[in-house]
Amino acid sequence: MSEPDREPHELEHRVLIPIEVLEGEGIPESIASAFESIPVVLLGYHELPDQTPPEQARTQFEERATAKLDELAAAFEDAGGTWTTRLVFTRDALQTFERIAVELECDGVVLLNPIRAIDRVLVPLRSGVNVSNIAELVSRAFGDGDAEVTLLHVTSEESDADAGRELLEEAAETLVENGVDPERLLESVVVDDAPLETIVEVADDHDFVVVGESKPSIQDRIFGDPSERIATRTVSPVLIVRQRFLEMDDDDREDRVETLEETADEFSGDSSS
Repeated sequence: MSEPDREPHELEHRVLIPIEVLEGEGIPESIASAFESIPVVLLGYHELPDQTPPEQARTQFEERATAKLDELAAAFEDAGGTWTTRLVFTRDALQTFERIAVELECDGVVLLNPIRAIDRVLVPLRSGVNVSNIAELVSRAFGDGDAEVTLLHVTSEESDADAGRELLEEAAETLVENGVDPERLLESVVVDDAPLETIVEVADDHDFVVVGESKPSIQDRIFGDPSERIATRTVSPVLIVRQRFLEMDDDDREDRVETLEETADEFSGDSSS
């Protein structure tokens, strides 16, 4: 069914799933099933070359893009999920993702990659990221399934290993409190001089990766944050758990949305299933 008519802040969680709606991307059944209990914003987007006016894009692509987006949303209907759809034509996809994630108070953004089943989920954790939010979303998405969840901390210093174990124990406790079977949890602390390379290597042996951003800007993450580098280098789909704009007060959040809207260069049209 489509999402009930509620304000964004009234929903416990919300996840943004961008999809290149005119490039043949699809929604894997396993993704729709994993997020059946979390409201989803399915963001169909088409990135425009600089010389294409938004009005021309609307005339040329809107009808076909809207039909395709509605078709893709059927995956969430079949899974019994809750969703809304949004269609944008933009010259800066990353900025658009951030603006809509902030505007709709999305906790996470899913970057799609090809996938069949989700049997093994990797959750790399480090100090300074929102561990509780990550654990809550993991439990919502995978708590009722059979997927094995690996909590991983990689450090370049042996002296930091004990702190890493405490971090993983904290996350594991939150997962169990939220209904995840402890027998499905694995905890691994690795000491290696190249933490990022280690995480990417381990990620390739898993079906889905959940990472937390350490900055409130998705665009900052994509061009430099360690979580983004993991996200763009793994072959698995990735859920990026955002530093919560929900923790801002209303004035700060409105200022951030206004700033993003002032710099946005897009035509957008909303649609709902």
